[in-house]
Amino acid sequence: MRILVINPNSTESMTHKIADSARRVACAGVEIVARTSRCGPASIQGEEDGRRALPGVLELVRESADENIDAIVIACFDDTGLNEAREIAHCLVVGIGEAAFHAAMLIGCHYSVVTTLSVSVPVIKANLQDYGLASHCLRVRASEVAVLDLEKAGSAAEQKISAEIALALAEDKAEAIVLGCAGMTNLAARMSTTHGIPVIDGVAAATGMACALVGMDF
Repeated sequence: MRILVINPNSTESMTHKIADSARRVACAGVEIVARTSRCGPASIQGEEDGRRALPGVLELVRESADENIDAIVIACFDDTGLNEAREIAHCLVVGIGEAAFHAAMLIGCHYSVVTTLSVSVPVIKANLQDYGLASHCLRVRASEVAVLDLEKAGSAAEQKISAEIALALAEDKAEAIVLGCAGMTNLAARMSTTHGIPVIDGVAAATGMACALVGMDF
């Protein structure tokens, strides 16, 4: 089985981080192929960045038709281009946002989403509504961490995200946290240990679900 993981932004360091997370949870014998958009913005923060990223995502989806790819993971929490990719793809396409929401539901938890900047909150809320999952989410919270700060050694990004998780536990009474950015993928285990609750990373959730769904051989 080969799973293509697409980073819709053009930041290579984030692609490497996403690929590492996908490989950690992939089933035995699954090859993870990670690709970075060649024409996307450096980060996706809000609706306008999502529109700018769409051509690059669809370009990589089209190219995958000749590469024996069994499933595609769109590794942006906004699920950038997910519907459009499903229309043209030759295989299963999973978005990390949608996968993370379902993972939280499957473990029986009401959850809060902790994302990056406030500009990303409306997109995530709209997706929850579109997927029919809004009633399971307690709140979508912005940590006010810029996406690219997650790639900078020594930034305060992790501390800010941890502080926002603490607020979600205290104020929302969240039973789980969904990390609302692919660039947070490497923080899930540490945040879960720190706060003592399930912290769900969409990259891991989407990769695991892609492996399972392809294995069901519809």
